[in-house]
Amino acid sequence: MNPLTVTHLALSLVLGGAFGVGVALLLWATPRWSAPSLSRRLAPYLRDIADPRGMTPLAGTRWLGWPESLSRLTARVGGGEAVAARLQRAGWRMSADGFRARQLGWGLAGLVAGAALVVVLVASGAATPASALVPPIAAAAGVAACDLRLSRAARARAHRAAEELPTILEFLSLCLSAGEGAFDAIRRVAAVGSGEVVAELRRAVVEVGTGASLTDALARVARRLDTPSVTRSIDQIVAAIDRGAPLAQVLQAQATDARDDAKRQLIEQAGRKEIYMLVPMSIQFPFLTRVGPSHATTSSRP
Repeated sequence: MNPLTVTHLALSLVLGGAFGVGVALLLWATPRWSAPSLSRRLAPYLRDIADPRGMTPLAGTRWLGWPESLSRLTARVGGGEAVAARLQRAGWRMSADGFRARQLGWGLAGLVAGAALVVVLVASGAATPASALVPPIAAAAGVAACDLRLSRAARARAHRAAEELPTILEFLSLCLSAGEGAFDAIRRVAAVGSGEVVAELRRAVVEVGTGASLTDALARVARRLDTPSVTRSIDQIVAAIDRGAPLAQVLQAQATDARDDAKRQLIEQAGRKEIYMLVPMSIQFPFLTRVGPSHATTSSRP
């Protein structure tokens, strides 16, 4: 097979794949042009008794049944519960199937990029038999990059929540000392504050307003954030509410403990970074030691 035929074949594969992806995206966006169905409009008000599956406009179209197929594939592969937990920790409002669909999109993007690179290599005459491995490797890298992005988002959100916790606890204790109840204090903090913990407290206030108990709403906040310091503080708040303990003193003690934990973590992080701080010195000092004597010898010559 001559190089011209290989080039034409590679171009055909890339153009055909791009055309197929474009048609699939157009078909996927077609139901959004119409008005939402009645079930879609009623679903937010029936979230506790209605099954969320099948509530999208795509549920009634037989020729666009890929969400159901993806859901079955996710169930066979496994890991849906772990992915859903990580999505909650990251604060992403999507299901596990939606995340798998996004991973699939990243994988297809990597596959197209790898195929384009192979086309460039073939056109330049630098292609080797190992070039055929570039598209699948790029696809796997795209899937892994999407998963890594979720993990980083979850860790970053947990870190922000841990930093915000002492201030929120002190504000809550101040509101309770002023004579407000537990729910009123949480509602005030949710109204004037900002951040990850405050956003979850807003959801808890909404849940309490729709009939849930305060302790159950706070327990769901702890599950969604899944941060050790936040979980420990919420457990103590729930226990104090159930036992009728003075909540203001409990929150003040928790705020002090949270700040002490933050200081300890900062010291531990500085200890771990201490070795990395020595890397510039280990690189520069041998170079200066080597340059110094030679420079001194050169300058001492007449």
